[in-house]
Amino acid sequence: MKATKIIYWTSTILFAGFMAFTAIPDILMSEDAVAFIVTLGYPKYFIPFIGVAKVLGSVALLVPSFKRIKEWAYAGLFYDLIAAVYSIIMIAGFNSGMIMMALIFAVGITSYIFNRKYFGHKD
Repeated sequence: MKATKIIYWTSTILFAGFMAFTAIPDILMSEDAVAFIVTLGYPKYFIPFIGVAKVLGSVALLVPSFKRIKEWAYAGLFYDLIAAVYSIIMIAGFNSGMIMMALIFAVGITSYIFNRKYFGHKD
């Protein structure tokens, strides 16, 4: 059980931290965030919305008592990542920087799997 707990919290903190860190430029409407999102074809008003959603999802992952909300948070954060990867590939094609996204997906999936083990979810 101790290994499960360590893997769960390590992967969850890394995943939630990454998602929250990437939300800050969105919430602040930084020039880089605006340029990036507009290049992908999304409207400017979408930027702070997605930033706040990522922060709320990250917080939900870190609060142990939010069991049902965590499921929604994982789904929302993964939809965000999938949409980002898809959008980038459609606009700019695949590049070697996309390999980093595979690592982020792996950490998120590890967090999700060990969330279910650690909190004893029954399917």
